[in-house]
Amino acid sequence: MKHLFTLIFITLAISSCRESSETEEMPAVNDEQLEEVAYLNYGELITNTDAISSDQLADVYANLQPNDSTAVKVRTTINEVCAKKGCWIEVPAGDATARVTFKDYGFFLPRNSQGQEVILEGMAYKSKTSIDDLKHYAQDGGKSQQEIDAIVQDEITLSFEATGALVEPFENPDVVGATSSAKSE
Repeated sequence: MKHLFTLIFITLAISSCRESSETEEMPAVNDEQLEEVAYLNYGELITNTDAISSDQLADVYANLQPNDSTAVKVRTTINEVCAKKGCWIEVPAGDATARVTFKDYGFFLPRNSQGQEVILEGMAYKSKTSIDDLKHYAQDGGKSQQEIDAIVQDEITLSFEATGALVEPFENPDVVGATSSAKSE
C-alpha cells in the first residue's frame, strides 16, 4: 500500500510538470507578424503614433528663441550616443543636430544604439551650453584631446529633454531596464 501511494504521487508530479511546460511554449512567428515587432521602451511609456520627422523638428527649433521650449514627439535616427553610459544621444534636426538628455537621468539608451530608429517624446528647447559642458560632452563622446581643446566658446545648442523613448529592436542592447512596447501604426 505504501508503494502504491508513492507511485501515485510520482505520477501526479510528473504529469503536472509536463502540463505546465506545454502551456509555457511561445507560438511561432511568421513573416507577417515580423512587422509587429516591438520597440524597446525606455522611460515613460509612449506610443509610436503622431511623431514628426527630423526635418519638422528643425522647423520647430527655427521658431524657438533661447530659453523657449515646446512639447514634441519625433521619429528620427540616433547619430551619436554617450560612450560612457548612454546618458545622452544626438539626433538630426534637419541639417543641424540636437542633443537629447533624459528627464532626471531616469533612464539611458544603449551605448551601441547609434544608427537605430528612435521615437522621442519630451521638450525641445534652445539653450546656451558652456565651454565646460561642451568639453565634457566631447570627452563622453570619445573625441580626441585635440578636438576637446579646440572648444573655446559657448554655443547656442538645440536641446531635447526626453521623458520616454522607443528604440527599434536590435541585437544585444547594452542597457538594462528596457521593456517591450508593440508597434501600433
